[in-house]
Amino acid sequence: MIKFCSLFSGSSGNCLFVGTDRTKILIDAGVSGKRIIEALCSIGENPSDISAVLISHEHSDHIRSAGIISRKLDVPIYANFNTWGSMERSIGPVKVENKRFFNTGEELVIGDICVNTFSIPHDASDPVGFNFVVNNRKITTATDIGHINKKLLEHFDSSDLILLESNHDVEMLKVGPYPWSLKKRILGDNGHLSNEMAGKVIAYMAKKGTKKFLLGHLSRENNFPELAYQTVYNVLYENQICPGEDVELSVALRDRVGKVIEL
Repeated sequence: MIKFCSLFSGSSGNCLFVGTDRTKILIDAGVSGKRIIEALCSIGENPSDISAVLISHEHSDHIRSAGIISRKLDVPIYANFNTWGSMERSIGPVKVENKRFFNTGEELVIGDICVNTFSIPHDASDPVGFNFVVNNRKITTATDIGHINKKLLEHFDSSDLILLESNHDVEMLKVGPYPWSLKKRILGDNGHLSNEMAGKVIAYMAKKGTKKFLLGHLSRENNFPELAYQTVYNVLYENQICPGEDVELSVALRDRVGKVIEL
């Protein structure tokens, strides 16, 4: 069995949990160490059992307490070479033995969890998404995505659960308070995925057999959970897919722990 829980997911901070009885992994650590530890306890996990922290990319909402967690729990941080180069000064000292490097595209084995890394289009040094595989069960996490391409869809294939970015509503973003340069960045090919595009991807993956979907990394300023859910719901409905019957669809919230999903 493999367990998954979104502890925090949003533009203000991200941390996800995936684990088995033997192996417990955090994906990113973009909120305070105190909040992460409290979140782990709230889902019945002992923070001292954490096996590793995986880093998707070096932006602050993904690494804010990575160094703190590593030092407090004495656990390794896994990131690719370019991400390490970009984040090392920001996270503080980490024991040499707790600095773990990988090449994007490489398969990692952490305890009894097989982790596949894949490149994602975002304006960071070398950002990645992750597949987690245990006993033929597959969980995919992919946020901070500027656009979808064929290669990404191949990495999503055969997933039992996908946490996918649903960052913004395009019209909210266009009329919102951000300066045009930031709006252009978010809407660009290396920015963030909109609700509408998330819906199209989920419809495509649902037709290929994935049954569970979580919408993640929602913007605080340019989105809200009900809008993200309804937009994706509408796209699914247009594709003759009924959430609640054909697929499970939910939203990973920015500031609170989600439910534990077991596969």
